[in-house]
Amino acid sequence: MALLVLISGVIRAEVRLPRIFSSNMVLQQGKEIPVWGWATPGERVTVTLDKKSVSTRTARDGKWMAKLPAFEYGGPYTMTVSGKNKITFENVLIGEVWIASGQSNMEWQLAQSNNAEEEIAEADFPEIRLFQVPRAVAQLPQEDITSGEWVACSPETVPGFSAIAYFFGRHLHKDLKVPVGLIQSAWGGTVAETWISGETISQDPDFKGPMNNLLAMDLDAYEKEQMEKIKTLLGGKIPETDQGIVNGEPVWSAIDLQDGSWKSLIVPKYWEEQGYANIDGIGWYRKEVMLTEEQTKSNVTLHLGKVDDSDITWINGIEVGKTEGLYDKDRIYTVDADILRPGKNMIVVRVNDTGGNGGIWGDPQEQFLAIGGEKVDISGDWKFRIAKATLSAVNIGPNSYPTLLYNAMINPLVPYAFQGVIWYQGESNAGRAKQYQRIFPALINDWRTHWNQGEFPFLWVSLANYMQPKEIPGESGWAELREAQSMTLSLPNTGMALAIDIGEANDIHPRNKQDVGYRLALNALKVAYNKDLVYSGPVFKSVEWKGDKAIVTFDHVADGLVARDRYGYVKGFTLAGADQKFHWAQARIISPNQVEVTAEQVKSPSALRYGWADNPDDVNLYNSAGLPADPFRTK
Repeated sequence: MALLVLISGVIRAEVRLPRIFSSNMVLQQGKEIPVWGWATPGERVTVTLDKKSVSTRTARDGKWMAKLPAFEYGGPYTMTVSGKNKITFENVLIGEVWIASGQSNMEWQLAQSNNAEEEIAEADFPEIRLFQVPRAVAQLPQEDITSGEWVACSPETVPGFSAIAYFFGRHLHKDLKVPVGLIQSAWGGTVAETWISGETISQDPDFKGPMNNLLAMDLDAYEKEQMEKIKTLLGGKIPETDQGIVNGEPVWSAIDLQDGSWKSLIVPKYWEEQGYANIDGIGWYRKEVMLTEEQTKSNVTLHLGKVDDSDITWINGIEVGKTEGLYDKDRIYTVDADILRPGKNMIVVRVNDTGGNGGIWGDPQEQFLAIGGEKVDISGDWKFRIAKATLSAVNIGPNSYPTLLYNAMINPLVPYAFQGVIWYQGESNAGRAKQYQRIFPALINDWRTHWNQGEFPFLWVSLANYMQPKEIPGESGWAELREAQSMTLSLPNTGMALAIDIGEANDIHPRNKQDVGYRLALNALKVAYNKDLVYSGPVFKSVEWKGDKAIVTFDHVADGLVARDRYGYVKGFTLAGADQKFHWAQARIISPNQVEVTAEQVKSPSALRYGWADNPDDVNLYNSAGLPADPFRTK
């Protein structure tokens, strides 16, 4: 298939470029600018930007590359690429370009973040430009992405863009006073190894086997096999349009619809776990609920649970609520009493799953009708039917094998000139921290090698606090993952923004993306632009054991350590002796860069931890610049 596409491109004899080049793009200032594409072998191609031209000849394989000289920030300009045909890009700016990558917290949209309405309304920045790389997987490195174009940042274009990338870029734009280009290439729930090139990840002993399996696959045969299985499951035909909607009317929401042939599914539970694996698209759920006349006399609140990804919900044929795209948000809809009736009532939910798992999920205790002080359980058996199936090319997910996302979502960007990378990922690797100590630095070095633009700045977010706090100190996979992230700071031109104080116990996606973007920007201003500022919170330097006390010294304290507590107590420390049994500790600041730590149960401490938990929810040690201390443990 790839060969056929290449041949047809050569036969057409048209100069063309990857989709990362479009009108409204930002090109990196201060660096040579590679421009590349395809044309007829031997064809002369000329690239012109602001009266500066560079020409090259197309190689025998139909590929060409020209390198424009470094420019200072400015624009807008027109860029032309000419061979036997001419391509013109308008409204091109020169400025700072950053790639934003990782998993769901980097992908998280501005529209889903704190103060979204106000932030979107104020997001009118014509010199900030946005580019979203579409989600895709690939067995082999790809030369282009399937879609995408640069757009100017505005209230119309920014709602679906990465909130963290937007806030990061906004801070840089205001501080540096230059155009900023942001390239979002992220996919929720993904592991680090899928973002690493095949030649690098195959060198790791843990991934040699999976890489061999990936390269040995016959994807065409696999796709045909999967398609036949899905056809059989769906009755011999894959519906391409929503059968539940006829002439714009939701006919499957009707209370008296004949649904006797529908399958029975358990709610809450993903439909992939109940016989519908590898199917994305639209599924309809129906649940009959019997109510007494007394129960129908007052308004009711429907607690549906979580829906992956979007839903429209009806009761007795009347729409009562809908939510778009928030796959981990509880659906809670108010139902007017006049919608209800004594006896049979029908709850209908249309679910649109855009990828990965789909359906109504969560905790059964989250699913009920609230009627006064009474709860009517709606979990359990529901009727279910697939109304539309959208199938990805081979039904392979981004985590099925290593390197899939590097191939499809990173390699096509190489060697586009840029300043640096911001990265938010690690949740999906928690529990494998030792391995992450190897593969995260390997990822950074891998990207630097492929781009061949030196040791460009690579900045990331340390995992936010998440899950229910523990009553007793103990081990933590998330704390170990944060430690692996901190260890990676040994690489040159790296920086880490902390989010240990802005997480949410019940939500892996904290809505406060403003502070995350701001803290990443501080790192960028220091690491990439050499600004003289405080960019890091307190970092452990050393510990001295004095009898029953631990005297802890920190770097990066600015004008001094601060305990955010009205009584001046520092929280979040634990101590252990030779038995390695940790106890909650008492701590106080004793100098601008030192904390004294004691624990009544530990008379001769030899081990110390700070913020060592999945969710150390009460950590309160900061520096005078308002940046939190990095969790750590002594060895």
